[in-house]
Amino acid sequence: MMQPANLQEDPRDDGTVVHLSGNLAVAHLGDLPEQLDAISRPVARIDMAQVDHIDTIGAWTVHRFAARHKAEIVGASEDATRLISEVGRDDEPMAIRPDPTPPLQRVLGEIGAATRMAGNTMVGLLGFFGATLVASWTLIKHPRRLRMNAVVQRLEVVGVSALAIIGLMSFLIGIVIAQQGSVQLRQFGLEVMTINLVGRLTFRELGVLMTAIMVAGRSGSAFAAQLGTMKLTEEIDAMRTIGVSPMEALVMPRVIAAIIMMPLLGFYASIVAIIGGGFLCAVALDIPPVTFVQRLREVVPITDLYVGMIKAPVFGLIIAICGCFQGMQVKANAEEVGNRTTAAVVQAIFLVIVLDAFFAVFFTWVGWI
Repeated sequence: MMQPANLQEDPRDDGTVVHLSGNLAVAHLGDLPEQLDAISRPVARIDMAQVDHIDTIGAWTVHRFAARHKAEIVGASEDATRLISEVGRDDEPMAIRPDPTPPLQRVLGEIGAATRMAGNTMVGLLGFFGATLVASWTLIKHPRRLRMNAVVQRLEVVGVSALAIIGLMSFLIGIVIAQQGSVQLRQFGLEVMTINLVGRLTFRELGVLMTAIMVAGRSGSAFAAQLGTMKLTEEIDAMRTIGVSPMEALVMPRVIAAIIMMPLLGFYASIVAIIGGGFLCAVALDIPPVTFVQRLREVVPITDLYVGMIKAPVFGLIIAICGCFQGMQVKANAEEVGNRTTAAVVQAIFLVIVLDAFFAVFFTWVGWI
């Protein structure tokens, strides 16, 4: 049976030697800490050769005593030495509040961190786009592997379920464009040019662009949340384990659905916006619907429709890839799902607007003005 903790003092010329013995576990320390605190003479060494056992509390007691007297610990076993060393390593002063960072350094640090994060995200997005192309080529070579049921379901989610909200938004946007345009053009007596403004703006830019923003907020976020939840519950890892490619089973149906539905939704939104603009022209400007349609056919070239329909599938591809990429990046906890969903929407809208600017410059350069 182990003896309780005990100490003996051995006064010497170079300082007192404290001999510890017995069991230095918390249950057997007894009044050893009080006895050590009562020693006021200089202590040169602490001899632990007779110590049978020591735990974290005992190691902390010995370390604190040795640190106070700046004494050397001798005779300790290998385990005791390692435990006292680990306890001593944690015995460091800790600042309650970090030292204030200079404002310029903090701003530069935040800019650098944001730049690094943006760079890593773009590299990851390009890699995910490459993986999507590889999966597309695989499905082209092996059409039987395409999951048509999943594609049809995503077509309904992305397109059919969004008709109401996109239609309402487009109708109101058409009214706003016509109303604001007529107010400005009335100064020059050119209220009839409101038809030009509504027709060209909706077919060429706003119809597809606003639809892309709505789809990014509605379907892009849904893609990220769905895949993120599956990643969090390890369903995607289980699919890989049984030999099912997540890119083919989860990502490609969503990408295909977004590419197919975006031109249809963009055209639908443009038509509804035209109807909204025609409604305001009939009510506020006394322009009959027949005159509105006739003027529209004269002033809106077919290239405006082509421009919108060319941009639409590219926007759909970007939205689907951003949503799926952010969903596949979810790790650790449920909060990450919300963060990645938000990132998917912001990233998709940003890239859509950037690409729309590039398209505007490109089509102007080729003469589709």
